[in-house]
Amino acid sequence: MTETATEITRLETFLQDHPTIKYISPSSDNYASAHKCWNGARHDKPLAIVQPQSHADVCTLIKYVKSKSLPFTLRTGGHNLEGRAVVERALLIDLRLLAGVTIEFDRKSAVIQGGTLQEEVGNTLWKEGLGTATGSIPSVGYVGWATYGGYGPFSSHWGLGADQIISATVVNPDGEIYVADQDLLQGIRGTGGLFGVILELTVKVYPLHKLLAGPIVFESTNIKETFIAFNAEYQKLESEGIPAKLTVQQTIFNSSHGAAFAVQFVWSGEILEDGQHWSERIASLGPVLMNGVTPTNLPDWFAGIGAHIPKTVYGSPFSYNVSSISPEVAESIGNGIAKMPNNPGTMMSMHQLRGNALQCELSSVFEAREPHFMLEIIGFSTDSALQQEAEKWAAEIAEDLVKVAPDALLPTHYISVFNSIAQASSPTEWVDKTYGTKVDTLKSLKAEFDPENLFALTVPTLR
Repeated sequence: MTETATEITRLETFLQDHPTIKYISPSSDNYASAHKCWNGARHDKPLAIVQPQSHADVCTLIKYVKSKSLPFTLRTGGHNLEGRAVVERALLIDLRLLAGVTIEFDRKSAVIQGGTLQEEVGNTLWKEGLGTATGSIPSVGYVGWATYGGYGPFSSHWGLGADQIISATVVNPDGEIYVADQDLLQGIRGTGGLFGVILELTVKVYPLHKLLAGPIVFESTNIKETFIAFNAEYQKLESEGIPAKLTVQQTIFNSSHGAAFAVQFVWSGEILEDGQHWSERIASLGPVLMNGVTPTNLPDWFAGIGAHIPKTVYGSPFSYNVSSISPEVAESIGNGIAKMPNNPGTMMSMHQLRGNALQCELSSVFEAREPHFMLEIIGFSTDSALQQEAEKWAAEIAEDLVKVAPDALLPTHYISVFNSIAQASSPTEWVDKTYGTKVDTLKSLKAEFDPENLFALTVPTLR
């Protein structure tokens, strides 16, 4: 009997005494679909898949993997762009059955279970006239998104996802449920499950009764020229002052007519007339093909975006933080997007850190707090045969930025989009580039809360 077969037999024997833990073996009909991640280029196959249905189940599983020295990974949504929720021959602990949102009595916070997706968070809060910082992709796991930083359409107004976390309940390396103290919370705000299984987060919530949102699509026949001209005008607008209640995310995507430049406009202020005024100002920064900004609600907004997201892609990302879209940066990016492969999975996005995301009263290991744009260069394809073309395109944009505008590049990168293979020569460089001056704090917390490195396969790889 092979070592893998022995491990599976041992696991199955153990699970016979724990019937509430759902089990998917490699021979199960749904094994392939159950471990499939958004990035289909991740070909790793887990030892097996287990799905706990209670906090006690999670404790049981952590005690088991520790006792058997069994490698394991954790999954909340499966949208990590490098597909790191799945590792060859490691047990996959899928938390997606532990989902739900409970609003606290004071209506100033909510408890979000570890396997809850963004869509459920937004939709549940909206029904109660509330909102919180979320991303925009409905099928992304909320806990992973928030704990690794959490840029999104409400970050200018309320801060990053990590800035909302006021408490966390985790299962520690001994399989015990533990309410995180302030030291551990500092690490969770930036490095997610590096120290334990996050069973639930308590996050800040805010009144949200109205929402004005939608895409503004610009004429893109000469997409480079449109992109450069828009950013020149946007810089002028910034100098006048843009309200924190407005978040503008620049995107480049492939439409049926080829590459298109657009901005995703989100106004989360109560006075929609003010938001409409700002949508017109943003639309005035270039030749508009369509202004889709309209009063909406979070369920419809999530559904609309989700309808345009490919179910599976193949490739890898690149990411840089740039201090501004200077003429040199705009020229470099413009050259790249003019050559973007014509594929629905290939795209680029620019999140701006501004407004209330620039500072947070809560301690965290998230480093990049100066004003900047976080570039998501999505070198993906919906066709696996075209994966290399998409990756080559993304790499060329990244390389040109380094060559043309090195002074604009910040020393830190966003871990959720960082290419840990192409942009770092080792795990040490990976950690240094994503956590900067917070690295020593991060290592100290790891030594204190997970000294034996049980959670060795979580992101980032610390040792």
